Amino acid sequence: MRVIGTAGHVDHGKSTLIAALTGSHPDRLKEERDREMTIDLGFAWLELANGETIGIVDVPGHRDFIENMLAGVGGIDAALFVVAADEGVMPQTREHLAILDLLQISNGVIALTKADLIDDPEWFDLVEAEVRQAIQGTVLENAPLVRVSAKTRMGLPALVEALARQLEAQPARPDLGRPRLPIDRVFTMSGFGTVVTGTLTDGQFYLGDEVEVLPSGLHGRVRGLQIHNRMVKVAVPGSRTAINIAGLNVDQIHRGDVVASPEKYLPTRRLDVDFRLLSSVETSLKHNAEVKLFLGTAEVIARTRVLGGEELLPGQSGWLQLELRDPVVALRGDRFILRRPSPGETLGGGEVVDPQPGERHKRFSEEVLARLQDLRGGSPAEVLFQASLVSGLAPLGEVVQKARLETAQAESAAEELISKGDLLALDGEGKDLLVIALPQWNALRGQVLEVVKAYHQSYPLRQGIPREELKSRLKMQNRPFLAAMHRLIARGDLMEKGALLSLADHQVVFNPQQEQVYRAVLARFTQAPYSPPSLKEVQAELGEELVNALLARGDLIQVSPEVVFFNRDYAALVEGVKGYLQDHLTLTVAEFRDRYQTSRKYALAFLEHLDSIGVTVRVGDDRRLK
Repeated sequence: MRVIGTAGHVDHGKSTLIAALTGSHPDRLKEERDREMTIDLGFAWLELANGETIGIVDVPGHRDFIENMLAGVGGIDAALFVVAADEGVMPQTREHLAILDLLQISNGVIALTKADLIDDPEWFDLVEAEVRQAIQGTVLENAPLVRVSAKTRMGLPALVEALARQLEAQPARPDLGRPRLPIDRVFTMSGFGTVVTGTLTDGQFYLGDEVEVLPSGLHGRVRGLQIHNRMVKVAVPGSRTAINIAGLNVDQIHRGDVVASPEKYLPTRRLDVDFRLLSSVETSLKHNAEVKLFLGTAEVIARTRVLGGEELLPGQSGWLQLELRDPVVALRGDRFILRRPSPGETLGGGEVVDPQPGERHKRFSEEVLARLQDLRGGSPAEVLFQASLVSGLAPLGEVVQKARLETAQAESAAEELISKGDLLALDGEGKDLLVIALPQWNALRGQVLEVVKAYHQSYPLRQGIPREELKSRLKMQNRPFLAAMHRLIARGDLMEKGALLSLADHQVVFNPQQEQVYRAVLARFTQAPYSPPSLKEVQAELGEELVNALLARGDLIQVSPEVVFFNRDYAALVEGVKGYLQDHLTLTVAEFRDRYQTSRKYALAFLEHLDSIGVTVRVGDDRRLK
């Protein structure tokens, strides 16, 4: 699933172009239609030639609504950068370009719109040269440029093809098992209740999942999921997703909040960041300046603490510690933008290097500056941890290879992570050691317990789920599966019952109707303990599922394909045969039949059963103790 976002100056035809491409106008507000201007985020969907459906986020171009633009542009995979052929590069063209550059949105296509208004080929060439000069040295420097007209549809197929090529070159977003959806819209739907939308990152949401809305910490449940206007059972990373949340009201959720799996993220009011001040800014960024932070879809007021200096000059990069008025959800590597609150101006942006610094740094500490430098470059432990998040449960050698670390570095980093509990070692040693990052383990553990719980609910009379069925449902290879099950059993999360696995607290409990039928059949066993009903008769009265539960629980003991005994009567027969043979040395089928007033069918079946379990041995027609 991919998402593209528009960018460009007001009235350069972004929304009109999206409407021509998709057949759906992204401006949803009446005021937007009346003013013919995008004010808030708009959304649409486009199907590519390969059948892939991509989401489109249409952002405002007017300078008064630049902050709405920032709420939509952070989660995109590629930019559709729009410049009108009749006007060329304008102020918000440059500001949007700077934002794309700061957010490192490196994939994009430039659409030179309103081509139907230009008759002079030389004018086209001049505008194209101006655009090429503007994008020089930015992330869009090598982006393809397509001349288009939404009115005549000139160039639209070429534009779609160029977008498809850019997205093909973009690797799919990794599934790190930690779903996170920054919210860009909150609304209610009649009959459904609260709905939020955003671009899903880092993991998957399933119908019925419990979710946590951060930073408030409120909990709800996924009642419904939509991707590209289609109902789905699971939402995957990178998709434009709408979540119908049960248990929460619309006034409890706001744009900028994050929907996540419970206990996967911790909000923060302090960030260590690597920041670049735009060279186009007229004044320096001083220590203790008040700024607006835009991170994901969140917008919060912050104070800057300049580390290692008193200020940053235009065009300079440096370290900041941001003190936030309100908490946000952030991860190492997240991109952000800072703006001046008044008058509104984009100052610059950069990357979060530590989302949980914990304490206020000494501003001129060499130790602090060195640590931030290591984090930006990625310490061996950080790099290995990130590689493990992508690898899942895998041999350490494979994780190290993905991390591209030297052997000594990798060994030291692995020891550090394992000692901290950030990396779990499950089985093996050396390069063959199976490891998994703690967030991935928590996700896997939750998935296993959910599958086993669902099995218990579907088959309440069964002792547990067969190992092979669980492995198949989890789609795991044998060795990782066995290692994971061993840890879950050792921790007490699961209980092992032969070839079956169950939740530790699972018990087979009969409902009143089943208990009544069971008692009626048990009376027949009591009346004729050594000539009991056959297995088929019992199954006909109780049902196969209930009989299997009685066999698994040990109430009934099966001695042949046709013969079962009640456990108390079975134990009496075993002890009786042992005692008889100790006194008489041998026992025939006929003697057993007469001693217990039963038939040859039961006598033969029971004695052959004793032979098979090693209590007796057959010599001719006699049985002797083994």
